[in-house]
Amino acid sequence: MSTLDPSSPPTGELPFFVYGTLLPGEPNHDLFLRGRTSGERAAVLPRALLYEGPGYPYAIDGHGRVHGTLLTAAPGMYGELLGLLDHLEEYLGPGHPRNLYERVVREVELPGEGEEEGKEGARETRAWVYLAAAAVTRSLRTGGSVIAEGRWVTGRPPGGPRTP
Repeated sequence: MSTLDPSSPPTGELPFFVYGTLLPGEPNHDLFLRGRTSGERAAVLPRALLYEGPGYPYAIDGHGRVHGTLLTAAPGMYGELLGLLDHLEEYLGPGHPRNLYERVVREVELPGEGEEEGKEGARETRAWVYLAAAAVTRSLRTGGSVIAEGRWVTGRPPGGPRTP
């Protein structure tokens, strides 16, 4: 298991780990991701907890695991995708007091990989993750509802209407 140095800036175009309304089948997936990704695969964010929000979830650092999807930007779409996701997640810049989420680099696990390399478990890769901003995290820790098993679902029936 590797640990990231938060003082070292990320290099290159990192994939994005999503866990809420951007998941396949959820309302923001088609609105923000259609035609802008070249790859999507199941992934897990270790050392994190998932909390209920007002129609969308929040992930924070913690002792659990959050299940989601790792997205890779399509060629030539990285800058546009980054800007769209920052806007959606109300991320204005590192530590900005009006942030709803902070965009941070974390190691995410890709389940099922690694066995062919003689290792058990999952391979880890660096990705952008939107975690709840500091004020939101404090509120969640004191009065929020943790989502069991770190899997967010809207409760819509399969094939139900999709609204933004």
